[in-house]
Amino acid sequence: MKLWQKAKASLKEVEKFTVGNDRELDIYLAPFDVLGSLAHTKMLESVGLLSKDELVVLEIALKEIYQQISKGNFVLNDGVEDIHSQVELMLTEKLGDTGKKIHSARSRNDQVLVDLKLFLRSEIEKLVQDTKEFFDLLILQSEKYKDDLLPGYTHLQLAMPSSFGLWFGAYAESLVDDLVTLQAAYQIVNKNPLGSAAGYGSSFPINRKMTTTLLGFDDLNYNVVYAQMGRGKTERIVASALANIAATLSKLSMDACLYLNQNFAFISFPDELTTGSSIMPHKKNPDVFELIRSHCNRLQALPNEIMLMTTNLPSGYQRDLQLLKEHIIPAFKTLQACLQMAGLMLSNIQVNKELLKDEKYKYLFSVEEVNKLVLQGMAFRDAYKKVGLDIEAGNFKYSPTTAHTHEGSIGNLCNDQLQRMMGNIIQKYNFEKVNTAIQELLK
Repeated sequence: MKLWQKAKASLKEVEKFTVGNDRELDIYLAPFDVLGSLAHTKMLESVGLLSKDELVVLEIALKEIYQQISKGNFVLNDGVEDIHSQVELMLTEKLGDTGKKIHSARSRNDQVLVDLKLFLRSEIEKLVQDTKEFFDLLILQSEKYKDDLLPGYTHLQLAMPSSFGLWFGAYAESLVDDLVTLQAAYQIVNKNPLGSAAGYGSSFPINRKMTTTLLGFDDLNYNVVYAQMGRGKTERIVASALANIAATLSKLSMDACLYLNQNFAFISFPDELTTGSSIMPHKKNPDVFELIRSHCNRLQALPNEIMLMTTNLPSGYQRDLQLLKEHIIPAFKTLQACLQMAGLMLSNIQVNKELLKDEKYKYLFSVEEVNKLVLQGMAFRDAYKKVGLDIEAGNFKYSPTTAHTHEGSIGNLCNDQLQRMMGNIIQKYNFEKVNTAIQELLK
């Protein structure tokens, strides 16, 4: 069944090529297609395009389909092109001509737009929850290991003392900024395109603000042409936000791979979290972090993929946009899996608490010794020169302690401030409003 089919069917080769992977991917959109239809039918009844009795039976049938989807019992029948066609077919088989009325004043173009926006909105909420959980773990580990020093590097050369607390906290704060950019993407997602139809509106007296409220959107995509132009742009903006989180995880994973290396030996993990070699019995490989790094590097390419797929498309719907689903839908599952696996690894990390007692790290404290001389009254440039000459002459003396007190330093991590910032940004998403609207729609 095809909603657009008239007398002649397409050549099978054309049909197979144009449908592509839509049927498989549309399963992810199924619950959101039903939610969009529930809002649309309420609106149609309010403007006289459905009777009250028709609305009642349509709502009952749609909610039954939603339950099927929720229980995992929903499938697309053979020969059915997409989720929109399947839902309309099920309604028509059950309700006859009443089922056919559900498509009034809309197109598959705005149907898939609203489905995608509802899907993206839902996945962003899950991603925020997973990111917050990982953030909390990083803060916990930062506090736990705040007194355990770690070599800091610039140019991959020994630089200055750091700490495991500072290292964990750095990635925690990075996630705060990542959720800021994701929240900006969420604002773009959370606008209602329903009612834009094929991209040029409808001559029916529809009420677009009503469906906006029913679906919990913050606002409308007002201009119907722009609503269609937003497809591709929305996915690209969301992909960029996902790429930011991926970049944080990738960098953390690279650190972990280095730190587990025997030449560093900063950290270790239980054997069951690492893998071995088929030939070298001593190996403990950081495969989990290596795969997180690779998955996340691939996710960082996603915005560029989407940009290239949509570059130079004219206004109005183009079939090119269909392929975006193959890229954006799986990206959420990949990123969520990476967050969860990174959480598993860092929950079980073991740190080397005696690292900086090794004399090979003594030059980490050269700046500390310069600063001590400055505090005694010597000019910084003279103190720098004296310590440098002592190092060259082999006379460098040091104490493996630090005295950092300013905000965000080894001795003053400000993790409470990171938690405050994270709490503030999560509040801005206002997921409660969305969830309340959807619960009301499904009553």
